[in-house]
Amino acid sequence: MRRYIKKDTVKKDRNVTIRFDQETYNKIESTARAADLSVSEYIRRMVVKGKVNVRQEIVAEVPMLKKLIAEFGKIGSNLNQIAHHYNGGGVRSREMYERTQRAISELYAMKYEVERMGGEFRGYSEACRKNKQQRL
Repeated sequence: MRRYIKKDTVKKDRNVTIRFDQETYNKIESTARAADLSVSEYIRRMVVKGKVNVRQEIVAEVPMLKKLIAEFGKIGSNLNQIAHHYNGGGVRSREMYERTQRAISELYAMKYEVERMGGEFRGYSEACRKNKQQRL
């Protein structure tokens, strides 16, 4: 199999040896892995730039969030149907108005629930919110 030559790469022809204890090396290795870099590349970037941006992806497997996302989809679909009805010249009945208001109310209720849950995930819980309100 042919080996392709990389263009516009700087040849690394200088060697520097550095020694670490096991604990320090483990920290460097785990941080390099989190940054999706090799240990060598991580150390190079730390030496030259002084920092390496590590991307952290937070994945929340919360059943309540899944339920809320599904509900948002259903309500969004209902609102699209109502908008299609109105934009198509449909009659604006009292029932349609009430359904629209109900859907909007449900959206706001879910919005506040998601904000409450998000506050809990960020460490900004109900207790923090109450303390802040008491101070004002």
